[in-house]
Amino acid sequence: QVQLVESGGGLVQPGGSLRLSCAASGRVYSINAMGWYRQAPGKERELVGTVTMHGGPNYADSVKGRFTVYWDNAKNMVYLQMNSLKPADTADYYCHAHASFGPIEAPQEIDYWGQGTQVTVTS
Repeated sequence: QVQLVESGGGLVQPGGSLRLSCAASGRVYSINAMGWYRQAPGKERELVGTVTMHGGPNYADSVKGRFTVYWDNAKNMVYLQMNSLKPADTADYYCHAHASFGPIEAPQEIDYWGQGTQVTVTS
């Protein structure tokens, strides 16, 4: 199992910056991708940005150039640096980890989620 705990949410003015952190614990050696999703009130959860073990980052078009996902594998931490925040970025932000267990020929793929941290962008 993998446990994820987020921190760093809060209230920020438009144009401001905020950094979210997520600490992973448990069977972290099985994680092959980490990142962030968000869910605004009345909307479905959507991708913000992810980083894979052997690949580059992948971002939603709405955050490209403003948000950066950084996975510090040595510390089992993943961060989301958010700059030039907009009211449309207001949402609950969830840390995500994808892990693979078992034999390479037939791995068990599991997605893990943190409890969420709220980000509110308002003047």
